[in-house]
This record gives sequence, structure tokens and C-alpha cells, in this order.
Amino acid sequence: MSFIKGVELCRRFHREVVESILSDDYPDLLYSSALIGPGSEVLGYDTEMSTDHDWGPRVYLFLSKEDIGSSEEIEKSLTERVPKQFYGFPVDIRMSVITTLPKFIESCLGVNIDEPIGIEDWLSFPSQTLLEINKGAVYRDDTGNLSALRNQFSYYPHDIWLYLMATNWQRIGQEEHLMLRSGFTGDKLGSSIIASRIVRDIINLCFLLERQYAPYPKWFGTAFMHLKCSDQLMPYLWTAQTAATWRERENAFNNAYKHLSSMHNRLGITEMIPIEVSYFYDRPFKVMNGERIAKVILKHIKNEFIRELASRRPIGNIDQITDNTNFRNIIRESGLEGNHARKALKRLFQTS
Repeated sequence: MSFIKGVELCRRFHREVVESILSDDYPDLLYSSALIGPGSEVLGYDTEMSTDHDWGPRVYLFLSKEDIGSSEEIEKSLTERVPKQFYGFPVDIRMSVITTLPKFIESCLGVNIDEPIGIEDWLSFPSQTLLEINKGAVYRDDTGNLSALRNQFSYYPHDIWLYLMATNWQRIGQEEHLMLRSGFTGDKLGSSIIASRIVRDIINLCFLLERQYAPYPKWFGTAFMHLKCSDQLMPYLWTAQTAATWRERENAFNNAYKHLSSMHNRLGITEMIPIEVSYFYDRPFKVMNGERIAKVILKHIKNEFIRELASRRPIGNIDQITDNTNFRNIIRESGLEGNHARKALKRLFQTS
């Protein structure tokens, strides 16, 4: 059998199988159908290797609160009528999910979409999860509610976006001189480790500058290569990542910083920030002074809560605090443990 990208396979599965069955058995049913949520195929990065687990013909079916009571009956109809194979791929109807939009959002973000989404909520949403909501494809949306939901979470609110760029620059500013200092003392391994951390922060900043959610580590570099800035920045970042000497890293990073500053200035969201590096005090190496750039960006935040947070506890969001997979999974859980973890995380974002 020939490999078919998951988003296209599921599109055909919806059109040729699911939609046909629902049209026959529930002709008046209003619903939405999509491929969203977890899965490499949702991001469009699936290959033949992806087919060995958690991959195959499937859809999310979103029903209204009034119709969700019929979910078991609908699942039974699908189970009885779907083929065992579709385009040569085995069909497991259990991979398809029948739910409501509020339940879906609660399961992946841990919030009630019928209530206002707070700043602490936005800061506790992993960018990978927000990406899973917005990528993939919508195959049918009778009420328009799914499209509206995706639009609601299409990107961070403006002031949160500014705050995340500022805290990202701050992270760079906190470590750019450490990479040089450790290299200067002869600690090649330590300098290389810090350089890798800075490369990650620069790529995260690139996603922010292009207003794109960043995926989790498996697809982090792959998605970066799809950004507009990657062609120009990739040579510098690769040199910084693989350089044998700290001076090579310094030169590569300084070229990358200049490009990042130019990207920022083209956005026109603050006064112009410097594009040239400068010496770090009296020491024989140059830096961008990321913390200075962070202060420039923070001045343009209007929301009082975020301004207060930035002044007292400028820690960024969950992606900047941790990349621990188990912790993020707990945050997504709707049970007692998940609620405790979310409350603890949100307390970090409180200003008093």
C-alpha cells in the first residue's frame, strides 16, 4: 500500500465513510469533523514510520451539548458500518473521538471555554497544545463553532505576546555572557552546553517573532526550518551548535542577534532596538544585552496585570519554565492531580 499523509487519509475517511454513515443514520445531525489534537499527522510531519502506532483513519466528531447523549449510539453505528481497512490501512474506530468542544478544550487545556480565559491560563498553556488545536484540518463545521474556537486560540493576545518576547530576550541576556565566560576559562563542554540552551531560546524567539506556536522537541527543529527566517539564521545557529571554540560561537551568535534585532524592528511594535553587539563590561567578549531589549519591549505592555507580573516575577510561560513532559501531561489532566498542578502553576503567575 502507498503511504498517504494522515491529514489527507482522514479527510477521505470522513468524506467517504463517516459522513456517509451519519448522513444515512442521522440526517438531521449538526456536527463538526476534524483531525486535530495529538499526533504527528496533525502537524503534517508524519511519514511511513509514523504508521506503526497511534496512526490511521480517524476523526474527531464534535457534537452539541444537546446531542452528545447520542454518542454511544453514533459510535455503535460507526463500529458496525466502517470497513476493516481503508486505502489499505487498518481501521480502529476507537481512534476516533466523539465529544463536545467544551470537553475537548477541558481535556487538552484544562479550562472551561464557557468562562473567560485569564492571563494565568494563557501562560499555563503549552505552545504544543495550542498548536494541536490550530493545525490539522477541519472537514466539516455545520455550526461554525469549531472554526470560531480555533480562531479564539489562533495566537496569544497582544500583551502576552510582548511579554513572552521580552522574557525570551531576558533568558538570552542571562546566559549569553556565561557561554563566553566559561569558554574563556577553558570549559569547552560547559560553553557548548550553554550555547545549546541559547540556540533553543533563539529559535523560540523566532517562532514568537513570526507569530507561530512552537512544537515540542521532536518537531522543534523541523518546524523552525519552515519559518521565513530559518534560511538566514540556520548557518549561524548550526555554527554556534557545532563550533569547537567559544570565539566561533561568539561570532555566530552575534550575527544571529543582529538578525533577530532587525526582525524585531521590522515589526514596528516598539522603538528601534540596537542591532549591534557591544562589549560585556570590560571583558574581552561581546553580547547583545538581551535584558536591555527585554526592558524596551516591556514598556509597551498596556495590561496592568502583565506589567505587574513582569516587574515582580518575569518568568515567562510554562514553555520557558519547564520542558518536563510528565509535568506538562499533569497540567493537561482534568482530575484532582491535574487541578492541583494547574493551581500551583497559576500561583507562580500571580503578582501578589
